[in-house]
Amino acid sequence: MNAKRVLVTGASRGIGRATALRLAKAGWQVAVHYVRDEESAKSLMDALGEAGAGCYQCDMSDPGQMKSLFAQVTKDAPLHALVNNAGIYRQLDFAGSSDAEFDATMNQIMAVNFESPARLIRLASQHFLANDGGKVVNVCSRVAHRGEANAAFYSASKSALLNLTRALSVEHAKAGIQHYAIAPGWVDTAMARDGMDDRLPEILEGIPLGRMASPEDCAGAIQYLLSDEAVYLSGIVIDINGASYLR
Repeated sequence: MNAKRVLVTGASRGIGRATALRLAKAGWQVAVHYVRDEESAKSLMDALGEAGAGCYQCDMSDPGQMKSLFAQVTKDAPLHALVNNAGIYRQLDFAGSSDAEFDATMNQIMAVNFESPARLIRLASQHFLANDGGKVVNVCSRVAHRGEANAAFYSASKSALLNLTRALSVEHAKAGIQHYAIAPGWVDTAMARDGMDDRLPEILEGIPLGRMASPEDCAGAIQYLLSDEAVYLSGIVIDINGASYLR
């Protein structure tokens, strides 16, 4: 198989699913990662057809599972790109929460949104160094730039991932490895819409383009960053927020 292979984490729904389908149409072989929703992951594999390059379950809250996941993905063929999309969102009253809630929220969000992606990036970078280079795209968030009330740890985790992207783009510039990130604002996914129906008018009022981003909007940016045309853009963060936050 001559097509390049990419691993997309959190691919069973939302941005991950749209990205997997988009990259498959662009000629990539796509390895699909999911956390719990095996049915949706298998449905995606059916949709990918011959472009599906394996379906892998892994709990991203357990950083220790990253080596096993990466070994399974690269067992039969080299990997050329990694899309770190898997993530969780948890709200927290920073000062008013209990000690137990504070610690649990901090530990889970940092493990899923930063520690596990960082470990995957390290494994991918080692693999890329031995296989003529590669690309990493991290799905961050608008809140990495501007913060969000009651989401301090989510904001911090995405900011950490964003700045890891920038640092590694410098560190690996001469090694043939490019690092990129996207920073979406509100995206029309099941996770974003959960429990926010009453807030939708307020949210849309704050978006000059008048709508949330679609998962396909994000997938298009990721496809571009993984293309040969974006090699010189290593280190860039693409904001996808309908002009709701400009910097």
